[in-house]
Amino acid sequence: MKRSPSIPIIAVIIGGMNIFSGPLTVGAISEPACTVPFDLAANGYVEEEFLATGTACGYDVIGDESADGHWECAATDDTAPFRTRVLVRRPADPDRFSGVLLVEWLNVSGGFDTDPDWAFCHEEIFRAGHAYAAVSAQAVGVVGGIAILNLSGEPTPGLLGSDPVRYGSVSHAGDRFSFEMFRQIGEALREATDVLGNLRPGVVLAIGESQSAHYLTTFINAVHRLSPVFDGYFVHSRGAGVAPLSGEPIDSPSVEVGVRIRTDDTAPVLVLEAEGDLVGPLACRLARQPDAGRLRWWEMAGTSHADSYLIGPAAALLGCDWRINEGPHRFIAQAALHALVRWVTEGTPPPSAARIEFTSDDRPAIARDEAGIAIGGVRTPAVDVPVVVLSGEAPPGTGTRLGWLVGSTTPLPAADLARRYGDEEGYRRAYEASLDQAIQAGFLLPAHREELLAQAGGVSFPPVSVRS
Repeated sequence: MKRSPSIPIIAVIIGGMNIFSGPLTVGAISEPACTVPFDLAANGYVEEEFLATGTACGYDVIGDESADGHWECAATDDTAPFRTRVLVRRPADPDRFSGVLLVEWLNVSGGFDTDPDWAFCHEEIFRAGHAYAAVSAQAVGVVGGIAILNLSGEPTPGLLGSDPVRYGSVSHAGDRFSFEMFRQIGEALREATDVLGNLRPGVVLAIGESQSAHYLTTFINAVHRLSPVFDGYFVHSRGAGVAPLSGEPIDSPSVEVGVRIRTDDTAPVLVLEAEGDLVGPLACRLARQPDAGRLRWWEMAGTSHADSYLIGPAAALLGCDWRINEGPHRFIAQAALHALVRWVTEGTPPPSAARIEFTSDDRPAIARDEAGIAIGGVRTPAVDVPVVVLSGEAPPGTGTRLGWLVGSTTPLPAADLARRYGDEEGYRRAYEASLDQAIQAGFLLPAHREELLAQAGGVSFPPVSVRS
């Protein structure tokens, strides 16, 4: 293999193959797209980028691809070479390392790499001292192509086209091979201490959100039992369907039926769903399954798939001219990650959560209280002591403008606030009691308490108009 003389080689031998090269020093890192600001250095973290090189096989289901996820699978004879990037963020001080490595399957729904689980959870990663590796697992992120959310109508360049000097050697033969690429990289990272700054992880968890969660669902059902590389999985905001092993786009038949995650003799899996994920195009209610010995399923009332925290000013670029969801998604996501880590490292399962309720008519819809707030699900002060109505669904008439993606936030009338709480002091007392209850239940973290109390302290009630 030819390489640039400017790239020092660190070799990890897996089956006689050199996996990692780097860190890359030519040009600058093409950071996964993220609108959430963070400061690695201020939190004692460093960032480096490597290339992973190998040959990947495909996988096929033997027999039926059943809806319960209990597939019989085998590796195939068709293979393809790959070279992709792995971005590492880790504590600079080895004494801060928790021993846990999180490996995110980067999301490419927009046609380029994004790291939504890092965005939602980086505060907990910093607090805990976890190491993190982001993997460009799918072809569109590496060599470009047409995205699922293709707003421009034009192919995207991928890493290869965005910076040919830095990424000119990357290659990807298609998403059929993405599962084995991810498996090989996860396996290699266990031993690649130089890639991790001489840190040796004791626990390696796979994480992924949205489209990436579809791929992780397939990975669990098809690959994990053949090669249990990962110690646990954070499956975040999946839809009802799965990513086909063929590498074709996520198919509508699996979405219409719903495919569950296998729970027989697998690593712990925590599924985290926003309220908005249960309806609309994702329709994850069709894949619901009960908690089991190795599975927990949380549904977050008052949250949307993407929200004001995750996409911020990008909402306007998506044509969203209303107040999008401002719910507690990131706080619950961090609590979920914390619970999964504890489950894997200590054997303590996460709490079970009530499911969001649905109407029982021919066209099921989320059941809502008189204010319009979802009933059931993971409860937080944002929905139990509300000053706004948080919904995973957008206002009527916005569905064609990605309203299903970003939800909505609607202020409650002043008279309603006065009726509920009396005054601001009454509101804050109720809020604090609800917050402590959610922390005790494990759906929020003690580390969140001060910030959330400060948010409540900043709420002021508008005056109630009085008619003479």
